[in-house]
Amino acid sequence: MNEVRINSWAELQDELFVDAWNQELGRFRSRFAFRGLSDASYQLDTTLIRLGGDFVSLEHHLLRNFKKYARRTVVEQDSVWDWLSVAQHYGLPTRLLDWTYSPYVALHFATANLERFDTDGAIWAVNYLKAHQLLPQRLRDKLDDEGANVFTVEMLSETITSLAEFGRITPHDYCIFLEPPSIDDRITNQFGFFSVMPDAGRALDSWLNLHPHLWRRIIIPAALKWEIRDKLDQANITERVLFPGLDGLSRWLKRQYSPKAGL
Repeated sequence: MNEVRINSWAELQDELFVDAWNQELGRFRSRFAFRGLSDASYQLDTTLIRLGGDFVSLEHHLLRNFKKYARRTVVEQDSVWDWLSVAQHYGLPTRLLDWTYSPYVALHFATANLERFDTDGAIWAVNYLKAHQLLPQRLRDKLDDEGANVFTVEMLSETITSLAEFGRITPHDYCIFLEPPSIDDRITNQFGFFSVMPDAGRALDSWLNLHPHLWRRIIIPAALKWEIRDKLDQANITERVLFPGLDGLSRWLKRQYSPKAGL
């Protein structure tokens, strides 16, 4: 069953850690990427898709101009994957989609927007290990050679040197999960990484629906959001930690002192 609606905090804990046990290691080692959405109706659209208009043809211009005006020192290597990672991190519309290894970080993003507390939220969980079994052979070989489960920007740069080449690799229908460089504490604290597809115009939902064995979706009822939010705050899963700096501190304090709707 791909979708489950939880009814309590206890049920939520069980669902967040489904299939986390690794028999071979004898440890709990989840292979899922998590993404939290404040509204369950939201799709897995990239910021590039949400830009609208002729966004596919604009991607090249967006990245070219970002590279032109950004300081060259913002990237460790002059590769398309380094530039995309940095651009995504700083808010440029890209084909990358944000994920986290932490189910609690995902849960934070599903419950951080007080304006959506009257709406059901959702947590997407995608098995990146199984997703990578569907990669073209040259990409699977790179992971195997490195003994890795996800790509780094360095690994991907050694395999695919441009977005044009990315789009030419066949079979064309696949999804890559890659870890960005640790640009700052936000990426580190959010335990974040990205997904990316060769077709910049395709939402990840449509691909996942063709591969139901890869994913699960946990629906969070609106009625549980306040309880979940308060318990996350008690566990120190807050903007103050996930967005180090005065802006994150201010966002946390604003939410902490906002009155509860309906009181």
